[in-house]
Amino acid sequence: MFLIENLRKQFHDNVILDNLTVSFEKGDVIALIGSSGAGKSTFLRSLNYLEKPDNGHLILENQTFDFSTIKKYEVLELRQQTAMVFQQFNLFERKTALENVKEGLKIVKKLSDEEATKLAIFELEKVGLAERINYFPKHLSGGQKQRVGIARALAMKPKLLLLDEPTSALDPELVNEVQATIQAAAKEGQTMLLVSHEMAFVKEVATRVIFLENGQIIESGSTDAVFNHPKNHRTRAFLSQKHQNFEPEFVL
Repeated sequence: MFLIENLRKQFHDNVILDNLTVSFEKGDVIALIGSSGAGKSTFLRSLNYLEKPDNGHLILENQTFDFSTIKKYEVLELRQQTAMVFQQFNLFERKTALENVKEGLKIVKKLSDEEATKLAIFELEKVGLAERINYFPKHLSGGQKQRVGIARALAMKPKLLLLDEPTSALDPELVNEVQATIQAAAKEGQTMLLVSHEMAFVKEVATRVIFLENGQIIESGSTDAVFNHPKNHRTRAFLSQKHQNFEPEFVL
């Protein structure tokens, strides 16, 4: 079982996350949708402590993290069990694809160079980059860079994979290759929290959808329920604005 409970983040008088609670199971793909500023990225970044929540709990199967009292060693444990795929790739420009994937394995997982190399090559092969392992990021396309980022995250064997708009920085012709990589990981049972503005992709890959607005969960349900039978008028309005990319089946 996975549980995010009473997650709260406030900047001065601005409440970004308003005591959010979400539970899900291993293998679920939870998609967070909503307008810019709804709190989606802060939600993800809070879960691996890139943003410091004001309070809240995260339960990853049999381990609980209390964000109001978390210690430095617990932050390391948290980051050993979660992995983040960023919008802007966040690769080390002076390291090859192979070295980028190995970095966390050696520093966080404490693997030997030999173990890290073997696992990194395996993950890079899985995302179709076997022939690019010794390339530096400047010699990779945007789609290839993001696949390195996904390989780096998956190599950590995270209990929870966090993906923050993984295709938003890509040219349209490169989006499909990254989406296919994410779908492959989902089919293998990887538990994920995904922030995306690509509604057609969300409908295809997610097992559950959460609509956020002003730091609050406005609607949550199965992908079919939220897309085809939304209960809240704000959810319907948001999806109707996306009709140029995705045509919902409901009738307003």
